[in-house]
Amino acid sequence: MTTPDTAAPTLSEDAQATFSGTREVDPRHALDAAALERWLSANVEDYAGPLTMRQFKGGQSNPTYELATPGRTYVLRRKPPGTLLASAHAVDREFTVISALHAQGYPVARPYALCTDDAVIGSMFYVMDKVEGRVLWDLKLPGMEPAQRRAIYDVQVDTLAALHAYDPAAIGLGDYGRPGNYFERQVGRWTKQYRASEIEPIPAMDRLIEFLPATLPPEGPTRIVHGDFRLDNLILAPDAAEVRAVLDWELSTLGDPMADFSYLLIAWVIPASARNGLAGADIEALGIPSVEQTVERYARLTGAAPGNLDWLFAYNLFRLAAICQGIAGRVRDGTAASVHARTMAEQVPMLAAGALSFAKKAGA
Repeated sequence: MTTPDTAAPTLSEDAQATFSGTREVDPRHALDAAALERWLSANVEDYAGPLTMRQFKGGQSNPTYELATPGRTYVLRRKPPGTLLASAHAVDREFTVISALHAQGYPVARPYALCTDDAVIGSMFYVMDKVEGRVLWDLKLPGMEPAQRRAIYDVQVDTLAALHAYDPAAIGLGDYGRPGNYFERQVGRWTKQYRASEIEPIPAMDRLIEFLPATLPPEGPTRIVHGDFRLDNLILAPDAAEVRAVLDWELSTLGDPMADFSYLLIAWVIPASARNGLAGADIEALGIPSVEQTVERYARLTGAAPGNLDWLFAYNLFRLAAICQGIAGRVRDGTAASVHARTMAEQVPMLAAGALSFAKKAGA
C-alpha cells in the first residue's frame, strides 16, 4: 500500500484537473441544440437564449451538460444513447427525488423540467439550475489546514444524517421504492447487473454472490437513500464547509440508511494511493476523523449505528464492483460516458478481492 505525502499529494491535483470543469461535447453524446433550445423555451420558466453547451468532465453514467445563456446557467442530465441495462440511468427518478427534496429546503439544485420524449434530443433528460461552488475530488483534501478538512468531513456526515431524517411518505416520496428487504433486493439487483455485463469469470464475485444473500443483516427503517453519497457528489461553498447541493441521485431509492452510511465509510478502507481512499494516510495529522469518530457523529445525529461493518464493507465493495462491471460493459458496447470509464472498468477484480476479504472476516 502506498501512503501519499500528507503535505502535498500530487495525485489530488491531477484528480482536480482530470475531473473538474467542462470540455467540448463528446461526439458520441452530441445533441440537436436547436431542438433543445425550442424545448427549453417552451418548458423552462424565463428561459432566454442564445445557448452555449459544454459537457462536464466528471462522472461515468449519465452524460451531463452545462447550458449557458446570457442570464443563467443550467445543467442537463440525460440518459446515454444506445442499449442500456434495465433500471439503469433513471434520470426521471433523479428529477422526482430532487424535486421533493428541494421543496423541503434540502441542498439540491433547483429542478426546472423533465423531458420524457426521446425525439427531442435522443433520450430522456431533465434540466436543473447550476449551483456554483467547489467539488473536491481527492479525499485527502490537499492544500487545506486540518481544521478545514475536519469541518468538511463533519458537514458531509451532517448532510447525510439530515437526508435520513426525512419520513419519505411525509414529503411525497412514499412510493419512491419498495419498503423492506432492502439489502436482499440490492444484492439481487447488483448480481443481475453484474451478470448482464460479465465479460470473463471473476471467482471472488461468484463467491460473494453466494455469501451475501445467505447472511443478510437485520432490517433497518425505511428512509431515502442516495446510493452514491460521497465527497465528490457534493458542491461546497467556495470558502466554507457548507454543502450547497448534493448531486447524482441516479441510484437513490427507499431503503436502509445504513447502506448509505456504510458506503460513505468504505473510503477509510480503500488505499490512500487512490483519490477516493484514505487507508494508509495519516488521517490524524490531516485532521480527518476516524471511522469511529464518524460513526459516533452519525449515531449522535440519527440514533443509529452500523452493526457488522465487515459485512457492510463486503456488500458495498461488491456493489461497487458490479457498478464498475456495468461500466466495463458500456466500454465494450461503446456507450461509456467518460474517457476514464476504461480505468474504472479495470478496477473490478481489485474491488471484488477487497469485498471477499471483508466477507471472510464476516464469516465467509
